[in-house]
Amino acid sequence: MKHTNAIVIGGGIGGLAAAAAFARRGVAVTLLEQAPQITEVGAGLQISPNGMAVLRALGLEPGLRRRGAVKGRAVVLHNEAGGRVARLDLTRLKKGQDYMFLHRADLVDVLAEAAKRANVTFELGAQVASIRPGETPTVQMVDGSTRRAGTLVAADGIHSVARPLLNGEDQAFFTGQVAWRAVVPNHCNHPDEAHVHMGDGRHLVSYPMRDGSLINLVAVEERDDWAEEGWHHPDDPANLRRAFDGFAGRVPEMLAAVTEVNLWGLHRHPVAQKWYAQNVAMLGDAAHPTLPFLAQGANMALEDAWVLTDAAIKGGNWMAAYQSRRMARVKKVIEAANTNAWRYHLKPGAMRGLAHRGLQLGSKLAPSRMIGAYDWLYGYDVTKDA
Repeated sequence: MKHTNAIVIGGGIGGLAAAAAFARRGVAVTLLEQAPQITEVGAGLQISPNGMAVLRALGLEPGLRRRGAVKGRAVVLHNEAGGRVARLDLTRLKKGQDYMFLHRADLVDVLAEAAKRANVTFELGAQVASIRPGETPTVQMVDGSTRRAGTLVAADGIHSVARPLLNGEDQAFFTGQVAWRAVVPNHCNHPDEAHVHMGDGRHLVSYPMRDGSLINLVAVEERDDWAEEGWHHPDDPANLRRAFDGFAGRVPEMLAAVTEVNLWGLHRHPVAQKWYAQNVAMLGDAAHPTLPFLAQGANMALEDAWVLTDAAIKGGNWMAAYQSRRMARVKKVIEAANTNAWRYHLKPGAMRGLAHRGLQLGSKLAPSRMIGAYDWLYGYDVTKDA
């Protein structure tokens, strides 16, 4: 690697993973986070085997298990009446592949601890105004001060300061879908599975975390009303309950327990054409925002962080190599997530009947083939990728 120091903008999952990975390779890293502390709002994450491969390579799996990460046994699809449509058996994953449900804050804590152990310097409450690529990139802070380092990593999400600089203004559009997320106590004995309740123009995902004491809820509804992007907009729980009125199974009990809920509008962003320029590189949502229909946003950020670091250590035209190694992969994942959206929201009728019947038969007659269909996603290990 040409440079021995780096600045990472953003203290989320991708930024912390990149900071820890760089620092473990002997790079002096400073992480800039605009919030006054490294923290996360209450929400869950599904970390699939491809993401777990990175966390395992960073030595973080034991810390996650100590914090109550739940090993997922299945992804189960239900209709709105609560009837089971299909079951994706996660116990049939290949040996060594684990699918985990965990609290987002716990993953952030474990990554932050790893970064601190690797001597990453944290600057909190550090608001970035702009950046300037170059032989030694410069970060202009809101308070007028500047920071410089040989490498600059922008892991600052959908509102990245680097993305418009490298690609021009974004052409994102509202998908016509909004999502709520909430956390409730697990009083309904939710199994160690991700449940997807599918209905006309809406679906609800639930899974346990923190040793099964809590349930994470993500509910998506199609609507014409535009909603602002971002995770931190509070809404009235009554609106969530109204949207899923008539759903059966565990849904009524879980929604009755919701006391606080956030709402955000789902916008589709194009994958950035250019992820780097003159010692500045983007990762995660800054480069390729992902809709939450395949549970891959955090997993893609973890993969990015590992590949970026690996490419840097190998040298040469490493930023170009990083983008080349990631571009086709993230495009395929994003397209698969986009496809899941309509599959979950089929209207009652012949098409839905055929689709659900096909899933039921596949789940019953060929369960190994069903999980094998995801090997391209879950079986990909960037820590072993040449």
